[in-house]
Formats: sequence, structure tokens, C-alpha cells
Amino acid sequence: MAKIDFGGVLEEVVTLEEFPLERAKEVLARETVAVLGYGVQGPAQALNMRDNGISVIVGQRKGSQRWEKAIQDGFVPGETLFSLEEAAEQGTIIQYLISDAGQMAAWPRIKPCLKEGDALYFSHGFSIIYRDQTGVVPPENVDVILVAPKGSGRSVRLNFLDGSGINASYAVFQDFTGRAEERTLAVGIAVGSGYLFPTTFESEVYSDLTGERGVLMGCLAGVFEAQYNVLRAHGHSPSEAFNETVEELTQSLIRLVAENGMDWMYANCSTTAQRGALDWKGRFRDAVTPVFEELYQRVVSGDETRIVLEANSAPDYSERLRKELDEMKNSEMWRAGAAVRALRPENR
Repeated sequence: MAKIDFGGVLEEVVTLEEFPLERAKEVLARETVAVLGYGVQGPAQALNMRDNGISVIVGQRKGSQRWEKAIQDGFVPGETLFSLEEAAEQGTIIQYLISDAGQMAAWPRIKPCLKEGDALYFSHGFSIIYRDQTGVVPPENVDVILVAPKGSGRSVRLNFLDGSGINASYAVFQDFTGRAEERTLAVGIAVGSGYLFPTTFESEVYSDLTGERGVLMGCLAGVFEAQYNVLRAHGHSPSEAFNETVEELTQSLIRLVAENGMDWMYANCSTTAQRGALDWKGRFRDAVTPVFEELYQRVVSGDETRIVLEANSAPDYSERLRKELDEMKNSEMWRAGAAVRALRPENR
């Protein structure tokens, strides 16, 4: 492992220099990776591994849209595409990548398919850490491992194709074979990680659930709405409110942050913007810190996971989810966003 200084704290990370792809292929040479679920992470991880020369099969419900998507992507029914149970029986590393609620529902069918020495792989610690809610308790004679890419499946695939990779955390929950860490790192490299950093199943799920509900999605959407609504209430046009709230962030400023950090973004803005940002960032930090603390405690207590499992297990959940997403899509702010995006040169 390489030791990297993260803001004055040394952390160990694994890059292609420490664990090159050729070594990953050697470790996985006698393995068959069964990717269960062809939804969000499944396609990206399966395709990246296949492109890297790893033996990959896919498990998905026959006749579903995602079954057809796997066929379109080159997986062949009866050869590299099977039902969930058939794929789990054939695989030696079983990537359990269906939804969290789906993992709970399918577990009674998947557990009997696991063989001694197999590796049960997750990209999220949810089912294991909240096993009192999910019932996902692995047998003692398998490895239980995790690689969690820090991005959506779409980003995992696109970053792989452009050669940049995407950062991922990794963890070992149960090491039956004595090779669990080596298998984990090999799969982590094979799915296209830019670099891998160690974590635990517990830390991964606590940070992930907090991040999704916080800055990455929930907070971001809520802050967008708040600023847009205030600007509109004071007479600003939808175009002006959307550009100042979303478009400038996503098309300009966040790219500067990604390039060299927040200070770099500040340094490349006007002095008026710099001063205002520096004066107000503390106000926003202090205002939202109690909300984040409450959120973190709700994640740790299991309150948030209970909500997820109950909601996602409801028979009409897909319909209710579509209504919620349509409400967002059809709000003035995001209809303005659609109009703004349509006016981008590449879309005209």
C-alpha cells in the first residue's frame, strides 16, 4: 500500500502501481464472478471486468427489462446470463448487487447456492450491518467482502472507458479462505477503481447513507429549491434563477473544484464572489451542522434503513416513487432546467 497525506492525516491506499491489473487477473484466473443484478452497479462492474479479461456471468430475473439489457450488452442466456440462483451456484465470487430491499427478499434463495470457499461480495454495507433488519447472515464458510465505488454505475462505466477510473473503498467482513483481502483488491482493480482505500462495512454504510441523504443528493436538492424559490419570490425570472442556482454550479464551478479543490475555485472567481463566499460559508456550516448530526445518528440507529426497507418492500412502491420523481421533474425549477439544457450548444 502507498501512504498518502490527506490533509495532514496519513492514509494507506492501493493504486495500480501496488496492485496492477495483471496481478488482479492472476488472482482471479480460476474464479468466476457472478454479478447478481443488472440494475445500477451491475452493468458497469460486469462490463468493466469483462473488458479486463475476467470470467463474468450475470444473474437477473428472466424476461425482465434488465435481462434484455444484459442481452443487448452481449451476455448470452444459458452461457453467461442466468437466473439469480443459477448464477450464484456457478460463481465463485458472488457480487450481490441487487437493491437493498431486493437483497433481503432474495436472500433465502441465494444463501443455499453459496459453496464453501466462495466470496460473497457487496458494494454497500447495508445488508450486513443491518442484518437484524434484513436477515442477511452469511454462512461461516465463505469470504464476505466489499468494494464500494464512490459514484453511480454510469460514472463507474464512463470513467473506465475514458481511462480515469473511479475511487472505491474496500473492506473484509469475514475471511474464511485466508485470501479474502487479495480477492477484494483484485476485483476492485478489475471493476476499474482509480484507487482503493480501506474501510469497514460499518464505516462504509454510515458514511454512504449520510452522504446520500446529505450533500450528495438530499441536501443538494433541498438547497437548490430554497435558493431558486427565494430568487423567484423576489421577481427573478426562471432562467435567471436556475442559472444562478444550478447551471453555473454544474457547468462551471464544480469543474474547478474537481480540478484543484475549493480554494482553486475561489481563486478563479471574482473578488466580490470570493469575499461573499468566505463571509457566508460559516453561516451555512453552522446552520446545517445540527441537521447533519441528527441525520448521522438516525443512520447509526437504523431508523433510516427501516424506512428504506419498509418503503421499498411495499407492493405499490414503484408507482409511488414515480409520482414523487415526476413531481420533482415537473416543478418549475426543473422544467426551467430542461429548457436551459436544451439551449446548450451541444444540444442544439
